[in-house]
Amino acid sequence: MNIGLTGGIACGKSTVSAMLVCRGALLVDADQIARDVVEPGSPVLEQVAARFGQAVLQPDGSLHRKKLGEIIFGQTEARKQLESILHPPIRKQMREQMEAYEQQYPNRLVVVDVPLLIESNLSFMFEEVLVVYVPRHVQLERLMHRDGLTETEANKRINSQMSIEEKRQVADIVIDNSGSWEQTQSEVERFWLRKGLS
Repeated sequence: MNIGLTGGIACGKSTVSAMLVCRGALLVDADQIARDVVEPGSPVLEQVAARFGQAVLQPDGSLHRKKLGEIIFGQTEARKQLESILHPPIRKQMREQMEAYEQQYPNRLVVVDVPLLIESNLSFMFEEVLVVYVPRHVQLERLMHRDGLTETEANKRINSQMSIEEKRQVADIVIDNSGSWEQTQSEVERFWLRKGLS
């Protein structure tokens, strides 16, 4: 039993995944895997440095994310090349972790947190896709508050992603996280019971 969990920036994916984990779900975190595959000395990091130059490495051999971000920002071709290096090993590890959990704990829900699940066409990997939703104005407010951004900066970040309304359309399950923590908690509880999990 698995679900892919996604949402937009500042919609509260981590809040909802934490609520599911508290109830006994097992979490596979794609962001964490993405960090692990570019650990210093990893073959993936070597490929990234070979393609984008040694400037993307810090003196200690770790990935200089800011520098890499500057290189690929607004460069569609460069971004695609980076994705072609990173995505296969990330997906492979995600799949391996999911399968290991499903074999070891066949009665537990495996939640895979993937920020760009829909954009990367990964829905096929999961039985269901859960989108953590908040309306755009709430997303904007929370992002400004969370990251100390101006309205213009926050809008720019939100606009660089697929809209939360579009994501909501393609979801199998929607958890509305725009109310209080307790309201989200009871939405998660309803979902949990509907899945027949106890």
